[in-house]
Amino acid sequence: MSAPDYLYDDDPQPLHAGRGRSRKGLLVALGVGTVAVAMGAAVVLPLFQGSGADQAAEVATVFTRAMAAGDTETSWGLLCEDEQARLAPDEVADAYQLPGTATVGDPVEGELDGQLAEVVPVTWDDGGTSTTVQLTVIAQDGAKVCGSST
Repeated sequence: MSAPDYLYDDDPQPLHAGRGRSRKGLLVALGVGTVAVAMGAAVVLPLFQGSGADQAAEVATVFTRAMAAGDTETSWGLLCEDEQARLAPDEVADAYQLPGTATVGDPVEGELDGQLAEVVPVTWDDGGTSTTVQLTVIAQDGAKVCGSST
């Protein structure tokens, strides 16, 4: 048997011709890109979620509408942990709802036990009299109602 005939006189080339390229630039670019995306998300996220005052007003609106509709589970789910421990779902309306139709006002910054909160005025109008209560909304796994005062 004779040696195989090659098209060229050279022997086959080795699979690995030399040392590989350094990829440090790629790693740095990936790190910088990750940081840029994280910072961009932190800047853009409030635009989608709204400010704390917007979230507090939305929670107060949903809370009062749920009570008016008799939706005890939704209204109870919008309470903070302390209020959920204090009240059963069917007790929420007795503790928070007044006669009439609720109108939610503009929230103002407040405080609850040293924690930043939003105080949302809610006016209950039953056609003859109006009563305004202040719902305290805190950030606890989202905005949650955590008490009221008159």
